[in-house]
Amino acid sequence: MDAIDLKRDFAASGLDAELAQLDRELVGLAPVKQRIREIAALLLVDRARQKLGLSTEPPTLHMSFTGNPGTGKTTVAMRMAGILHKLGYVRRGHLVSVTRDDLVGQYIGHTAPKTKDVLKKAMGGVLFIDEAYYLYRPENERDYGQEAIEILLQVMENQRDDLVVILAGYADRMDTFFSSNPGFRSRIAHHIDFPDYADGELVEIADTILARMGYRLSGPAQIALGDYVARRRTQPHFANARSIRNALDRARLRQAVRLFDRHEGTVSADQLSTIEAEDIRASRVFAAADTATPA
Repeated sequence: MDAIDLKRDFAASGLDAELAQLDRELVGLAPVKQRIREIAALLLVDRARQKLGLSTEPPTLHMSFTGNPGTGKTTVAMRMAGILHKLGYVRRGHLVSVTRDDLVGQYIGHTAPKTKDVLKKAMGGVLFIDEAYYLYRPENERDYGQEAIEILLQVMENQRDDLVVILAGYADRMDTFFSSNPGFRSRIAHHIDFPDYADGELVEIADTILARMGYRLSGPAQIALGDYVARRRTQPHFANARSIRNALDRARLRQAVRLFDRHEGTVSADQLSTIEAEDIRASRVFAAADTATPA
């Protein structure tokens, strides 16, 4: 073999299905999706070089995902696991998602077995560590997080052909974490920032979520949700798509109560499937004087 058709190789790899699934699952995030496509192209070319017998250095695939909650980091990690599996860079293509509590023990001798057990489960796939900066707590001299970090660093270096680690969290805290743990920074090849969603994108996400559940927004409800998003993002604990999903759950609850209280007779499929403006505007987000956490 002296040549490879990259387009044909791409089609045969099944990558198009993974990337299409990413587009379906996530609204917006154009820079993130573009970076994932670039990484996929790099791996496809690296695989082609191997097939042609060219010298190649296995790419470092450990990553850092930074951004606010609800911006799709876990979903992208799942799709990345599928991409790596289809290209043969991981054996199984599964995702193991953990936090500090899954890795760090509470007493001497507890952390190593916990961390190694998680790593064993993740081998052949992707280990996603959310809020990774909580592994490092310098203010507590008796904290066991450093032990977990040392084990992770060793595995990331020595078994990088069988495990990809993705660290995730707020951008500023991740910067501090990397500054305090240069071993991690040197092993991370791809730093991907996840931007907040725009208001219109959050409304589109709401439409997608509701459609998946067999609901829809009426015209006035669509307008009400736009108002809700604009107000909600200025309040504490806003978590992008996660907050929208929670708001829709509460709107469905209000719709159910409204239908039950006001309809003594039958209700139609359309009534059962439609979220009205009043189901949205009943939220405390619209009570300007109420500064409590919105419901």
